[in-house]
Amino acid sequence: MAVRVLVLDAEWYWKERDSTMHTSVLDEVIEDSQQRRSPWTAARKFPSEIHVELMHAGRIPDPFIDFNEHHVQWVGEQEWLYYCSFALPEGQSEDSLSELHFEGLDTICDVFLNGERILSTDNMFRLYPVPLDISSLHPHDNKLLLHFKSAKLVAKELEAKYGRVRAGSTNLGDPSRVYVRKAQYGWRWDWGPELMTCGPYRPISLVTYTARISSLHARAAVSAAPTLVPSLAVDIEVSGNATRAKAVRIVLKKDGSGDVLREELAPILEWSNGASLNKADGVVAWDLRDAVHLWWPVGYGQQALYTVEATLLAEGSKILDVASQRVGFRRVELIQEPLQEADQYGTGTTFLFEVNGVRMFMGGSNWIPAHSFLTELTPERYRAWLTLLRDGNQNMVRLWGGGVYEPDVFYDTCDELGILVWQDFQFACGVYPAHNEFVENVRKEAEDNVKRLRHHPSIALMCGNNEDYQQVLQWGGISDLPARRIYEHVLPEVVERLTDPSIPYHRGSPYGGKGWDTTDRTVGDVHQWDIWGGKERPWQEYAERGGRFVSEFGIPSFPDIRTIDHWLAGDTKERWAQSKLMAQHNRAGNHERRFAVLMNENFRITSDFDTHVYNTQLMQSEAVSFAYRIWRRAWKGRGKEYTAGALVWQLNDCWPVTSWAIADFFLRAKPVYYTIKRELAPLTVGILRTVHKNRENDRPKQFYEFGAFRSTGATIEVWACNSTLQARQVKLTLHCADLNSTWYYLEESIVTLHANQSTELLNRPCPCPPSPTSDNLSPRLTMSHSVVVAARLADCQSGEVLARYADWPQPFKYVDPPDPRLQCDRIGERIIVRAENPVKGLFLITDDDTGELVKWSDNALDLMPGDEQTVAAKGLQHSMTLSYTYFGSEQVYEV
Repeated sequence: MAVRVLVLDAEWYWKERDSTMHTSVLDEVIEDSQQRRSPWTAARKFPSEIHVELMHAGRIPDPFIDFNEHHVQWVGEQEWLYYCSFALPEGQSEDSLSELHFEGLDTICDVFLNGERILSTDNMFRLYPVPLDISSLHPHDNKLLLHFKSAKLVAKELEAKYGRVRAGSTNLGDPSRVYVRKAQYGWRWDWGPELMTCGPYRPISLVTYTARISSLHARAAVSAAPTLVPSLAVDIEVSGNATRAKAVRIVLKKDGSGDVLREELAPILEWSNGASLNKADGVVAWDLRDAVHLWWPVGYGQQALYTVEATLLAEGSKILDVASQRVGFRRVELIQEPLQEADQYGTGTTFLFEVNGVRMFMGGSNWIPAHSFLTELTPERYRAWLTLLRDGNQNMVRLWGGGVYEPDVFYDTCDELGILVWQDFQFACGVYPAHNEFVENVRKEAEDNVKRLRHHPSIALMCGNNEDYQQVLQWGGISDLPARRIYEHVLPEVVERLTDPSIPYHRGSPYGGKGWDTTDRTVGDVHQWDIWGGKERPWQEYAERGGRFVSEFGIPSFPDIRTIDHWLAGDTKERWAQSKLMAQHNRAGNHERRFAVLMNENFRITSDFDTHVYNTQLMQSEAVSFAYRIWRRAWKGRGKEYTAGALVWQLNDCWPVTSWAIADFFLRAKPVYYTIKRELAPLTVGILRTVHKNRENDRPKQFYEFGAFRSTGATIEVWACNSTLQARQVKLTLHCADLNSTWYYLEESIVTLHANQSTELLNRPCPCPPSPTSDNLSPRLTMSHSVVVAARLADCQSGEVLARYADWPQPFKYVDPPDPRLQCDRIGERIIVRAENPVKGLFLITDDDTGELVKWSDNALDLMPGDEQTVAAKGLQHSMTLSYTYFGSEQVYEV
């Protein structure tokens, strides 16, 4: 018989365990039935999580609103039951087999089938296939019961057994979390709530078969450059009565069209290299030169995808099973080789990604789960998030180690969009145990997920953990990290054994240097938290605080004002920056102090709440875009790839909150999203201003201060970045304008941008107007503290603007922006803006309630006189109100 899959997604019921009955779970269910009690509630949908069910049933409020998070803490300390019944598919043969497949149970769960316990789980990241005795199943009525216990309480029991350890800080969850293989962010994080979920959060299926393909590994490989020859080998494992299987047919199809490119029938008896009848490696081995195209990350080529289909055949070519995987042909390598020359940090080695022989600067984001309740994330929501990332010129996403291994749709979408994936194993900010039982559990978890993910062309790196090395080194020493056994032995062994072509493995993030150093800027990757956190340095020091690959950095801000009003739920008394409800929705450690330091250094204090919200967003935008700009400058060509990537913390939120996210929970992009987009465009231009007076003091080199306003001026450095693989000649325009007068300066030149690196263009005194003098005895000084310096790259033939950047004098609190005399024209789905005076951070806004209807091609604009800009606003409807605000304005203007 052919394989049959019955997805158990209908007629599920749930209830809270009655803690007063003092009986077994089975006895409680029986008593419910005998007493004709009806405590069971029909599940809203399946897969399911208990908080979602309770909200739908009206038993708890939405924990994302107001202070409701505190009113639902009891949920995570109770036990919960799920129940369904199912019939067997018709047409069972005498030798047919059955299995129940559990793709995700969160987390501590006993599973009963027809009154017998068949499974106990303690790891939400594992796949659990359970063979069944077919004679114990009923044709029409099989009862499946799931008993979920409190992961929070189990963690405390394990902590009492093994000892209390350190795990992050007070705002990174209770340290007992390290003992339970559950998504760590559910215990609370510095951007997320404490919501201890449970439930069957991924599908459950009944699989019946005689023989089936239990594992298909399509090994899509590409030889080393310069040949880059694609090839395919296929490994097969068969479960069940393998003697019924006589052959396997392998077909390679072009994704989309379905065109068959290769086909081969392999008799099972001729699997000469198989270790046994039910396992064979290299069933086919095809050289595919000229038959397939390579898969490329976004910006470097097409995302060519193909489907490998394996059909297991019985006597007479009867189909027993069909399995398929979608693959792309690409070669990815992590290059760590000596640099040719030293930079400001020394020499050291590179930490860069090479795909199909091309070294690429990685610009991207860190990903956390996009919802506290994973079952609320739809395929459409995943695609919307990842499309936002791709459309922002980002080419890498890092899946952080305190969340989950995302479902297949996440990686499928990355394959389609050309987004490379840095995949952390699920360990974050803690001293995890390494006793044998825990290690074996982790080994099986790793095997399940490596097998599931290894065929995706988007997977570029598998990483052992997030910040575990860093934290123990801060606290004491490497001897305090027993889980080195996992990160240095178990995980690399699993990755090496199960991936071919091999996927690069990295022990931890950050990691590098001698003695497991995590702060060495010359080796490995670094997390840059001396700015905002740690030493709380000014953001203008990002230039001196980079590394070979910066896998975390960031500055938080308030979200969109509509998102704030959502969690306020009409409570206008709490609508001010330091209210209790604002603190409830800001989990960052010392957030008020750290916000105050950065805001006070750079912006004027305002009592207008909407303006304050905008200013925090502008601060985030200026800081983070500066980091991308200055670190991408350090991608200087072969042998001088001093910084090979920057991944901002973070892309997204799991609930409505003030955080580091560049787009908030409702997918509303903050200004920083657009400035990052410009900094990661194929061609960019940058300016760094150094104020002469400040070279010897302790303030950022960009700052003008008291007494420096009558300095001898500043120096500017101008450079451009070109991520394309061809050199390009462009026109550079340097445009300076004074904020206090009508003085301006224009300079044009033709420059050549080197391929796949940055190019230095100018290093000169900042053009500026002469200062006025009170009498003939006073010296005349050049005054650059009120000058905006802008650079623009344009095509030499068409004049099309390719890149812009405007450097404003800092700190912004000392700047008196003039009336911009702004003109904003709305023509269909296009917005045309121009100004007579410089404008910083022009942010266009609509009354689009969802935040997803209007797609802006650009936003958060800096305008210079005479440089008109056009923004496409796809989805902008005539009925929508269009407004804008900008730096220095304490109101929103309607167009």
